[in-house]
Amino acid sequence: MHVHLKTSFGTITLELFPEKAPKTVDNFLRYVRDGFYDGTIFHRVIDKFVIQGGGFGPNLTQKPPREPIENESKNGLRNARGTVAMARGSDVNSASSQFFINVIDNDFLNFTAPTQASCGYCVFGQVIDGMQIIDRINGVPTGSKQGFKDVPLNDVLIEKATLAEKVDQH
Repeated sequence: MHVHLKTSFGTITLELFPEKAPKTVDNFLRYVRDGFYDGTIFHRVIDKFVIQGGGFGPNLTQKPPREPIENESKNGLRNARGTVAMARGSDVNSASSQFFINVIDNDFLNFTAPTQASCGYCVFGQVIDGMQIIDRINGVPTGSKQGFKDVPLNDVLIEKATLAEKVDQH
């Protein structure tokens, strides 16, 4: 199962893992099918860490998400370079629409125990095409904007997110 993220930097293709994170993949696909991600931005870009999007439009206009989902971080998948995971707040079951792409291996984000501090972040997919685009986005200048840190100075837009019918194998 694949999703294309057409961004202002180029298209990124994600492979999703419904067998490992069924609730998370279903949640993500509902947002894709509803067009929720179209016109959103990568609002958080931290060099050599992650790029995060899925919750804000240009000028940091927040989009209202659906109800949060259960954290499926205990699925054996690791927050490695190129993987896609759900962003969340301090409540381990607070993920809704926002996701991030790991730019490096972030082992400290993995599940280690069923506690608040060690629950981790649910990986539910990986980049299978467009990692060079992720790296370009990761290199954009950032600053503080409207009380947020690590915001790209120029919007990095997710123009459209679509479910891919078929992906060419290289």
